[in-house]
Amino acid sequence: MEWINRQLLARGIKDSRILEAFRKVPRELFVPSHMRAFIENDTAIPIGYGQTTSQPYIIALMIQHLGLKGDEKVLEIGTGSGYQTAILSHLAKEVYSIEIIPELADDAIKRIEKLGIKNVHIFVRDGINGLPEYSPYDAIIVSAYATFVPPSLLEQLSSQGGRLVIPIGNPSIQHIYVIEKHGDKIKKERSVPCLFVPLREEGLEYE
Repeated sequence: MEWINRQLLARGIKDSRILEAFRKVPRELFVPSHMRAFIENDTAIPIGYGQTTSQPYIIALMIQHLGLKGDEKVLEIGTGSGYQTAILSHLAKEVYSIEIIPELADDAIKRIEKLGIKNVHIFVRDGINGLPEYSPYDAIIVSAYATFVPPSLLEQLSSQGGRLVIPIGNPSIQHIYVIEKHGDKIKKERSVPCLFVPLREEGLEYE
């Protein structure tokens, strides 16, 4: 998988656990068959229903920002095809993932089961509200942009150094933000520019 060295390692993804997780998860399983010629490209790939699976570098960078060690409980907003979900499964103890589009969630569940992954739990619901019944989470990753940080996600983040990684912006200008929570103190840092589909609420754009 030379593309992993070219697209990730050469561009600053140094965490060996992340690189190994990418090697373990076959990207071709998570994209439509007619798009498989593009799996080694660092580009987002359409997966239907107006959604995409993000470019590998952005997935890797966002996960690297989470600082996972292996014993964390992670909440993922936006299961999509399940590709990032599967990668997270190799890096955290438990992964709870939310997808608002039932058809995408069903397909992702089938792919996860095909790979024999046991520590992923996928729910069909509105990701803006998170998954409070399993909170707090050591890490939360959002695979769609919002115009501001949903308060519900901050509330569900662990106060013991929990990290939230989320794209913030508008349709034309977005940046990845890394938010760290210590007690009632919030630390917020801006990372790289990005381009995501909008976080959706009951099928509508979240503005």
